[in-house]
Amino acid sequence: MTAIATSVDERLRLAKDAAREIGLLDSARKSALLHAVADALEAASTEIVAANADDLERGRQDAIGEALLDRLRLDDTRVSALAAAVRDVAELPDPVGRVLDTRTLPNGLSLEKVAVPFGVVGSIYEARPNVTVDIASLALRSGNAVVLRGGSAAQSSNATLVRVMRDALADQGVSPEAIQSVDDFGRDGAKALMNARGLVDVLVPRGSAGLIETVVTESTVPVIETGAGVVHVFLDATAREDWARDIVLNAKTQRPSVCNAVETVLVHRAAADRLLPELLASLDEAGVTVHGDEATRALDARVVSATDDDWSTEYGTLDLAVRVVDGLDEALAHIRRYSTHHTESIITADPEAAERFLAEVDSAVVLVNASTRFTDGGEFGFGAEVGISTQKLHARGPMGLAELTSTKWLGRGDGQVRA
Repeated sequence: MTAIATSVDERLRLAKDAAREIGLLDSARKSALLHAVADALEAASTEIVAANADDLERGRQDAIGEALLDRLRLDDTRVSALAAAVRDVAELPDPVGRVLDTRTLPNGLSLEKVAVPFGVVGSIYEARPNVTVDIASLALRSGNAVVLRGGSAAQSSNATLVRVMRDALADQGVSPEAIQSVDDFGRDGAKALMNARGLVDVLVPRGSAGLIETVVTESTVPVIETGAGVVHVFLDATAREDWARDIVLNAKTQRPSVCNAVETVLVHRAAADRLLPELLASLDEAGVTVHGDEATRALDARVVSATDDDWSTEYGTLDLAVRVVDGLDEALAHIRRYSTHHTESIITADPEAAERFLAEVDSAVVLVNASTRFTDGGEFGFGAEVGISTQKLHARGPMGLAELTSTKWLGRGDGQVRA
């Protein structure tokens, strides 16, 4: 078992040192390292699930809610899925060393812009033990060390996952200090991570709107902001009944606790009588509580009255806000006002409406005739994801390997001096 440094500062400095080693590993070595991590996770599945059971029991006692409990839960199937995701990452193209630009100056100086690791990637998140594995694997594949703060809700799970992964690195002759956790320092560890400028190169928060806002406003380390998911689906006048029903049900009920689950459905008034009765009945059958405006409530007595707060709420539960709008213009205005710029989808048979929606909606992912649940690094072919960025600098949307690299210019000359 690998030894753990006893102070936050020491762990951060060890991660910084380990980042230099990881950054110099070639693609084949990093791939083999991740396969070893995946094997170790599967071998320790029983131990990981037992640790997770402690977290789940504590979560129930603390009444953290079903949405967080679902995100927190690990079983043998989910551990196997984590290991499979690590193997997927291992086989992805190495993002380091990609040549992004080349040019030769008039004096013969040759320049190349290449992708390089950030160095040390930090992440602060809550009740998401899968993130511990996802970010560690993506960081290693992209040549980075990682420092994690996974929150008290998943402390037992995360401690076991980190130990298993560190031991796998050590067994492969690679510094285990490339994976660090500051969970055992509680909030002091989070504060130290947010203020570790010079030791941590970039910080990615994942979690509630409050957690993300705290990290963004209190960090001196550069932050890639991931946002809450007030996600919309607009049912246009030409939407097919079966597509409207199937897509909304999938987007809401497949996994309601995640950030790409739909929270508000907007319905074109011209199609409300055609689309809503069947959709509302299907949602009720699936256990969804619909919070609707007057026009929606008039079509189904089971719909509860929506308040202004419902339009800006990320439920994370089997609740859904539904509003009837006069057309595409009003739908776009509603999305501009209430969206968190995560994911929006339009269901339509009108190509012009689809193209307007794609052009005018200012979100990280905009879809036509598809479920919002596709906004996911694994679904996009990234193997896993660091998070879903809702900002506009450096990275936007699901973040994979390429988003964990920076750039530098390499110049090769033969004696040139500047005149």
